[in-house]
Amino acid sequence: MSELLIPLLNKVLNSSGQRLRKQNEYLYWSPFVNHHKPKLQVNIQTGKWHCWVSNQGGHNFFQLLKQVGASRDHYKELNEIMGSSYSVSNKKEDKPTIVTLPKEYKPLYIEDGSIQQLHALKFLMERGLTDQDILKYNIGYCVSGLYQNRIIIPSYDSNGQLNYFVGRDFYKGGMKYKNPPISKDIVGFELHVNWNYPVCLVEGAFDAIAIRRNAIPLFGKTIPDQLKHRIIENNVKTIYICLDKDARKQAIETAEYFMANGVDVYFVDIKEKDPSDIGFGKINNILANTEKLTSEWLMEQRILGI
Repeated sequence: MSELLIPLLNKVLNSSGQRLRKQNEYLYWSPFVNHHKPKLQVNIQTGKWHCWVSNQGGHNFFQLLKQVGASRDHYKELNEIMGSSYSVSNKKEDKPTIVTLPKEYKPLYIEDGSIQQLHALKFLMERGLTDQDILKYNIGYCVSGLYQNRIIIPSYDSNGQLNYFVGRDFYKGGMKYKNPPISKDIVGFELHVNWNYPVCLVEGAFDAIAIRRNAIPLFGKTIPDQLKHRIIENNVKTIYICLDKDARKQAIETAEYFMANGVDVYFVDIKEKDPSDIGFGKINNILANTEKLTSEWLMEQRILGI
């Protein structure tokens, strides 16, 4: 069971567990605190977990998934591993989740002369972002608090309301990403999406910014239910699926779903780098030269077991 549980926990917690000498105990970067060392201890046999800094803890994996805002797909995968039938309550989902930016958040387009701001800007420029990108996406940073030394990339819905944000360490040390412990069942960057044109599905915020044109970040490898419904109800004719090479299985499953619903799907087969690493010019050239998927191609992938 552990060989299945550990990869799931790695995905849910956005880090790789470090095995302790004590049997069945693993350490993860805690999603509840900003600390320079992994502080979330998980027992993969009993399901007990505990953050040694925030003192948050529980007695089973389902409680942990709930606390970090895991997706329905993660619950489904855990049910399959555990042989259980735990279901996510809809009562809480009926209530709107209020998301707020960290109180320490500062917009990067306002100069303050701090050394942290210079490092944050340098990090973004090295990734190919421009001043226009910083303004368009309202990118900011934090110099203290839970998201200290992290770039903050907000996501807004079609009404301009914050629905998620990404916290990325700009000193390239410790835990790379620290995101809010809320559900990812949203439409990322929806404020910038025009449903009358083809949309491009990517994994992360930086990937979407690199593509720029109607790109939607999944903030993970699986497509949220809300995004699925929004694409179908808006009668989107064409989508491009541009996930990283380690998400090939999820990309093919997504392609099958949309093709079954009458959507033209273009599968962008990225073999080496992420879209954000490839850059705006090259990735859009790849998109322009991608061919539409066929049922025969999908059948071939099934036969190959991909």
